[in-house]
Amino acid sequence: MFDEKTQQQLKYYVYMLIDPINNAPFYVGKGKDNRVFAHLKCALEHETVSDKYDKIREITSKNATVQHVIVRHGLSEKEAYEIEATLIDVFEYFNNNGSTNQQGGRKSIEKGLMTSDEVKRLYNAEPLTALSSDCIIININSLYRRGYGDNAIYNATKGIWTIAQWRLKGLKYVLSEYRGLIVEVFQVDRWLEAERGFSSKAKQHGQTKTGYYFEGNVAPDDVRNRYINKSIMHVKKRGAANAVRYKL
Repeated sequence: MFDEKTQQQLKYYVYMLIDPINNAPFYVGKGKDNRVFAHLKCALEHETVSDKYDKIREITSKNATVQHVIVRHGLSEKEAYEIEATLIDVFEYFNNNGSTNQQGGRKSIEKGLMTSDEVKRLYNAEPLTALSSDCIIININSLYRRGYGDNAIYNATKGIWTIAQWRLKGLKYVLSEYRGLIVEVFQVDRWLEAERGFSSKAKQHGQTKTGYYFEGNVAPDDVRNRYINKSIMHVKKRGAANAVRYKL
């Protein structure tokens, strides 16, 4: 633990938790005071289930010690957010690198890691100005992983999603949106019902609810060409959490 004098000098900082067995980082965070040590304490004293805590328990069960690395310190809160976001996006880009972070970096939609081609498409893409009533847009930022094969976009898009049952009959096409850009369009063969859990931030976390996923294929060219590589950045609100969009 850091003493009081050290905490005052550190201010906000960005840190990594390191697996000593392979010397690889498995979690990136930001905070102040003794935040960096809180994960170990929580994992060992509570039964909270998460990839991060499971990893910590796995390490300690082997009589090894989680390593704590301070990446940068003496930061403002805003600076800490930006550095944390950059590191998370980099780890996720390189095949996730064993990261147990549950989401991409802060502001990753607007300014996060992109290939040069993605940057060109984003800032030169025509805005999508009309959406047919038989279409739905699904954001796949948190699910899509580059390099996961030809079906990576489809697998990230198909669900399970929270959609009102009465809407399903009229939804024939699903637009995959990644970082504000429509990257694929699928034609729905059928919608199927399944159980899904609540978000870890919801009061009902640990319970389940009814959701829906689809089976289908890439849409015909006449439909696909209407939407592919179009941007919806002009209608995205910063901080909006809903992954499903029915209108522009």
